[in-house]
Amino acid sequence: MKRPRSLRRPKFRIADSAQQAVGGFLLAGPFVVTEEVWVLAAGMHWIQGALTAGIVALIGYAALYRADTDRDPDVEQEIAGIPARFLSLMTVAFGSVAVLAVLFDAPDTFLIQQGVTGADLWATTAKAITVGAVFSVVGAATADSVF
Repeated sequence: MKRPRSLRRPKFRIADSAQQAVGGFLLAGPFVVTEEVWVLAAGMHWIQGALTAGIVALIGYAALYRADTDRDPDVEQEIAGIPARFLSLMTVAFGSVAVLAVLFDAPDTFLIQQGVTGADLWATTAKAITVGAVFSVVGAATADSVF
């Protein structure tokens, strides 16, 4: 159940980022520690990784501004012409996966121990982050819209 429009905060606040972070970390965790995600990322071409990142942005934008009809991106605070809420969502979606990957030492576990090093290590890690961000953005956007 949504709050009535009169009770919603019209401006983006740091508390909104905190809500996004809770949802983003919650859904990112299981995908960071799943070997299949890292194997999938290793097999992806860089174009597929870039397209996946684009899909994350589309999901995030749609969840914030199309599914929640009370929000208007044209009246929200902007940073360099981009709504601050959307920038926060993208930072949380990709950042939560990256932070958990480093904390759980996933690149070492799934790549380095398999002999992957150098540029391939970084590229595969970036692609794994985009795969995890597909799920993280859903959690982050949901938490932002519900609370």
